[in-house]
Amino acid sequence: MNKQIILVIVFAVIIIGGGVVLSQKKIDTPEENASYGEESQITPKKEKVVMYKSPNCGCCVGYAKFLRDKGFDVEVVISDDMSGLKDKYGISGNMRSCHTIAMGDYFVEGHVPMEAVKKMLDEKPDIDGITLPGMPSGTPGMPGSKREPYIIYQILNGESSEYMTI
Repeated sequence: MNKQIILVIVFAVIIIGGGVVLSQKKIDTPEENASYGEESQITPKKEKVVMYKSPNCGCCVGYAKFLRDKGFDVEVVISDDMSGLKDKYGISGNMRSCHTIAMGDYFVEGHVPMEAVKKMLDEKPDIDGITLPGMPSGTPGMPGSKREPYIIYQILNGESSEYMTI
């Protein structure tokens, strides 16, 4: 009988002690684990961005999830007038993609990789925004693998020029 009581006490101590140790273990929060790599958060605080998308586009949902995974607070706005919105931002027909994101003082058009978004947010260039025209395979939110380099363009007052190649 004494062995059974001792055994119960030992197990109780192990279970309670393990619970205390686990409850005191530091768990990284997005704020503590923030960096700009492709596999981590983009910002230590949740930056609010607004994604404008057509009601018929499904890949935009994938890009919104990608941004959320990077630490952004994404509001999705369904729009039946995407052309009007793109005109407002000065995004010409050959520079367009399926969705447009308002991000602070900038726009991000299409499935732009985080490396380009990070560069824009870090360097704060005198531009209106960046775009990756079309819907290239392998970009964030798009299925498939990368088939060629991604050419990201910058737009200022409706004029586009190459921003970077990834």
